[in-house]
Amino acid sequence: MKSKTTFKCLHCSEKHTSDARNRGRQRYCVKPECRRASKASSQRQWRSRPENENYFRGAENVERVRQWRLAHPGYWRKKSSGGEDALQDICMEQEALNKEVARAGSGDALQDICLTQPALLVGIISIMTGHALQEDIVTSVRGFLTRGEDILRMERRVALFT
Repeated sequence: MKSKTTFKCLHCSEKHTSDARNRGRQRYCVKPECRRASKASSQRQWRSRPENENYFRGAENVERVRQWRLAHPGYWRKKSSGGEDALQDICMEQEALNKEVARAGSGDALQDICLTQPALLVGIISIMTGHALQEDIVTSVRGFLTRGEDILRMERRVALFT
């Protein structure tokens, strides 16, 4: 039987006994934070290889992701405890008071709706809707804009009557 080997975890710097299957190769211990650091390190290493530089870029990769998502609907969505979708109000379509706003919202790209595209806003919308592609996010953004315009119109009407 081989002798047990020890290693120093690259994340927490503590000494640990190697798993028998990973003797000589193990660099991180089994603590959750060390496992996260190990995964982040291996992902950085994978992305740094020249053949993987453009893996997530370009039209063909967007299409690859789109096809995968069509084949695996709802994969990335967090399961709700009740198993039901959230109750949502349907916004009735109304004619825009400001025609310039109506024309600005008619583009197909997310950039047409949000002239500046802060990553925080796009990330929040992505988390709220469960979508990661711009084509899917733009549909949600249009709904948010319509609902916001409806709310602002309602507040203006209430202010006129008081």
